Amino acid sequence: MPQNVSHDITGLLIAWRGGDSSALGELMPATYRKLKAVAARLLRTERAGSTLETTALVHEAYIRLVDLNRIGWQDRAHFYAMSARLMRQILVDHARARARLKRGSDQVRISIDELNPKDEATAPHDLVALDDALRDLAALDAERARVVELRFFGGLGREEIGEVMGLSSATVSRRWRAARAWLLSYLEDKRQ
Repeated sequence: MPQNVSHDITGLLIAWRGGDSSALGELMPATYRKLKAVAARLLRTERAGSTLETTALVHEAYIRLVDLNRIGWQDRAHFYAMSARLMRQILVDHARARARLKRGSDQVRISIDELNPKDEATAPHDLVALDDALRDLAALDAERARVVELRFFGGLGREEIGEVMGLSSATVSRRWRAARAWLLSYLEDKRQ
């Protein structure tokens, strides 16, 4: 992302935090494309006929963001991190609701292609199982769980994650590798 766009988004967030409601109107178009791309990636493996679409996911995330009163926005990376957390909550809530309605027969499935580079196309995992795994990982190592959330659900790169978490890119890479290995092992154990 060009440096000036990053500063523009950060400036809009600071203005919004300061009570300038017009900044929110400018923030939405400035961030919409990236959030829609992240949402599309997250939803690409969802079953045909799903009731949740990319646009709906982004709009629901925006609605929830607006409801967060006076959050202390730091910068664009913080915004995308919070968006990642909200999208995760929305997707998991949606998956759980569908599972309840279908009694488990039509759960939302998502390919964790970044978690398993060896077998991208055939490694579908249940989104609810991934959320459960992330909760368990967070209990052991909250930092690693947050790296996964930011990368998988937020679509942030290593540098952006480092910005959000105050870590070096090399440290983020190490946390990502360790978390990915732990999650793959955890999910494999749960499938057996």
